[in-house]
Amino acid sequence: GVRDRKVGDRVVVSCISACGSCSYCREARYGQCLSGGGWVLGHTINGVQAELVRVPFGDLSTYVLPVGLDPGTAVLLADILPTAYEVGVLSAGVSPGDTVVIVGAGPVGLAAVATARLYSPAHIIVVDRDAARLQAAKGLGADITLDAATDVLAGVQEVTGGLGAHVAFEAVGLPETFELCTTVLRPGGRVANIGVHGKPATLHLESLWIKDITITTGLVDTRTTPRLLDLVASGQLEVDSIITHRFGFDEMAEAYDVFSRPQDSGALKVVMFR
Repeated sequence: GVRDRKVGDRVVVSCISACGSCSYCREARYGQCLSGGGWVLGHTINGVQAELVRVPFGDLSTYVLPVGLDPGTAVLLADILPTAYEVGVLSAGVSPGDTVVIVGAGPVGLAAVATARLYSPAHIIVVDRDAARLQAAKGLGADITLDAATDVLAGVQEVTGGLGAHVAFEAVGLPETFELCTTVLRPGGRVANIGVHGKPATLHLESLWIKDITITTGLVDTRTTPRLLDLVASGQLEVDSIITHRFGFDEMAEAYDVFSRPQDSGALKVVMFR
């Protein structure tokens, strides 16, 4: 059933599969595919950490890599770059001159730094507890970093003349980081929730409604993957520094160990090669 891919093509496999014909796919809302697509790889069927992989709807769920693009960099286009860009930057409507606060400097938070820069914000402020990750955020374009253990609200207000941020990205997935995002905003501000939450978070409508706050959520659709591929291939979007470790498949146990101990190993994104 695959027509537009041939043996020998170098492709990136999207984290989202798309049938292309259901009502949601026709709206480019591929994450909600009704016909066996959506978030399935590594979720409802086997994932791609294997020598051979079955990819549903191969024509629409893979993207041919531009000549010369490093395959390790291409891995970032499978998930974290479109997630940060679509669920973060686009959903929040980042505009030139905005002050953007990103809470969480993991791989997705760092990808949000890189893609937010495309829209010329006045300030990108990154909040995290890990000094190495804050340094990585600086390297990708954050101009201000704040330790999460300090008074983050005061730090944001100092930069914005007491007004608060225009946009806040939640890139951790914890109740306290979501609530922090809502507190650093000025009236009319927007929270883009990128993190995956496993516990309920309190929504303080008693204080948010009067500030005209907008909150967005979402599962990535990967509709922007072709655009991001072009930006990376042309050098307009440089994200190689997010990859900190590379392992062969015969080193998979070590790769998982390194990834499980980021505080000790300094791991951000770990890439494995066959």
